[in-house]
Amino acid sequence: MSSTHAGSVASPFRQPKAVFAVAFACVVSFMGIGLVDPILPAISHELHASPSEVTLLFTSYLVVTAVAMLITNWVSSRIGAKKTLIAGLILIVVFSAAAGASPSINGIIGFRAGWGVGNALFIATSLAVIVASASGGFAGAIVLYETALGVGIAIGPLLGGTLGEISWRGPFYGVAALMAIALIATIVLVEPLPKPAHKTALSAPLRALKHRGLLTMSLTALCYNWAFFTVLGYAPFPMNLSPIKLGLVFTGWGIFVALFAVFGAPRLQASLGIAKTMYANLAAFAVVVLVIAIWTTDRAVLIPAVIISGIFIGVNNTITTQAVMTVSPVEKPVASAAYGFVRFIGGGLAPYAAGRMVLAVNIHFPFYIAVGAILLGIGILTTAHGLLTRAERIQAEQVTASPAAEPASPGPVGALIPVDANAEPARPGARVILAAVDASPAGALVTEAAGVLAADHGGVVHVVHTQEEAAAGDVAIDGESLDAARAVVRSHLDQLAARHVPAEGHILLHAADHGAAGRMVAEYANTVGASTIVVGRATHRGLPALMDDSATHELSRLARSDIMIVGPDAPGRLIAADGYDTAAQAG
Repeated sequence: MSSTHAGSVASPFRQPKAVFAVAFACVVSFMGIGLVDPILPAISHELHASPSEVTLLFTSYLVVTAVAMLITNWVSSRIGAKKTLIAGLILIVVFSAAAGASPSINGIIGFRAGWGVGNALFIATSLAVIVASASGGFAGAIVLYETALGVGIAIGPLLGGTLGEISWRGPFYGVAALMAIALIATIVLVEPLPKPAHKTALSAPLRALKHRGLLTMSLTALCYNWAFFTVLGYAPFPMNLSPIKLGLVFTGWGIFVALFAVFGAPRLQASLGIAKTMYANLAAFAVVVLVIAIWTTDRAVLIPAVIISGIFIGVNNTITTQAVMTVSPVEKPVASAAYGFVRFIGGGLAPYAAGRMVLAVNIHFPFYIAVGAILLGIGILTTAHGLLTRAERIQAEQVTASPAAEPASPGPVGALIPVDANAEPARPGARVILAAVDASPAGALVTEAAGVLAADHGGVVHVVHTQEEAAAGDVAIDGESLDAARAVVRSHLDQLAARHVPAEGHILLHAADHGAAGRMVAEYANTVGASTIVVGRATHRGLPALMDDSATHELSRLARSDIMIVGPDAPGRLIAADGYDTAAQAG
């Protein structure tokens, strides 16, 4: 497979200091999603502002973030990821501190807009910097980024409520102080990163929206985000709680968002597929928001419903992003910027619109509109059901044939690219041993074990490597290059040639995540009739193991072949033909 899953020997939490500096900044950044919720009523009371005026804190922040997403790739492709990251951090520090010092609601609204620019620059580059600086490839970086996402979302409201008990200004000053620490650490510890090979055009995200699949998923996300931020931005007012109690409510909400974004969504996707998961999740979210709409003034119903809504928000955040990145034909950072632009527009306008609707109609009405927005999103999805089905098939379909020649471009997601065959001839009808490899030392052990099995049984080794994407939360970056993937496969073919074992190599393109990589390898093995699949044993334990939608688990679930799992803690040992030895275990 790729260096992102089974066989990687690096722990995701054993990283250079630079990675933890950026991860800490990610935690603080993700806190901002729910940080101001507990203090919205306090700001309204202290500054004599109406709820609709206070909700402009969300609107200015998210709408400006949306527009700024259009320029982030243009900026980073010219000044580099580190400088873009630092610029974003500086803006967050300056404008969050200014918001805390502001004497008026209009000042806070304006400073939140500046904060939104910094947030967009940070979001666009933080994952890229972590991946580039991390040891152990994408896997450790993605796990660490998702950990930061989960921690930030979960504790943001609690920090906001705790500091809000002292003063509504406290959360703003707290973010400024924490981001200042992250800024200094980033400047000192993060090494300059090379600029992209080509500069991104300013119009690239808008041009990307001409693609129907990307536009459809983005519009669906806009509708969903309308409901999401109606709940997040206006539900605190009818609760009528103190800042600390509001903080606890939205901490419960944030824990559900984090858990189901990181753990729940991949498992639902693996069992139901993208299409069924999205339809079912949006429908369930609509039911919960309907409950909120009916019982808005009943705290005994409102509070649990808001907390439970975090389940469906977490699932949707992950599944929709996966679908967007899968169907989009453009570079992943460009697709991410285009998608972010559209969906943040919905999230930004919803809270202010909710406040105006309450004044015009009643407190229930904006939540009924939110239900309608979700149903509209489902309707938009149905107009492009074929594209959604394609996104699902891309991540789990059988690989049925090898193209006659390597395409000039990476080709469609889920496609198969032949790399080479070594010079050793394979006898007709030879038994197929599949070696799922990466660039790690464990990958070499996988190939060695597959070679022993092939030699003992007169078989041929199919060296298969999955080119995995780097996506986490709402962000995606370009993954491993095709040239790098070819180099990995060719190195393993050379290893087998040295042992006079016949072999051929293949690359499976654009696995959306670890689980998708496992499914693709399993389907390839089923297609070619492999008798045995040899993979490296994952070394992640505890939380990282839970967060990694294991490729090995998906292999064992879908493959019809025997599975041999090679232990990376026994380098250089050969595995007996029966598959049982202290260096390996049969799957």
